[in-house]
Amino acid sequence: MKTAMIKVTVAALLCASTAFGAFAQEFTKGVVNKVDTKAKKVTIKHEDLKGLDMPAMTMVFRVEDPALLEKLKEGSNIEFVAERVNGKLMVTEVK
Repeated sequence: MKTAMIKVTVAALLCASTAFGAFAQEFTKGVVNKVDTKAKKVTIKHEDLKGLDMPAMTMVFRVEDPALLEKLKEGSNIEFVAERVNGKLMVTEVK
């Protein structure tokens, strides 16, 4: 009986953590204004960043993975995930 209860608890925790991870990564629409590969930064004019409680604006983000910079071209419309990593705003995903 204890083993069954532990399995159910572990399964519930795994489901909850998966759901939280999916919720935390919300894509936002934006337009790339500038790409700075040397500094690993991108300037994006974006819609509201609901997960970060920020209104629509144009701002500079750091890029966590330099390979993401290859996907970004000035003037292109993107959908991206921005997160606060060690106190800095970073683009962590782009589609």
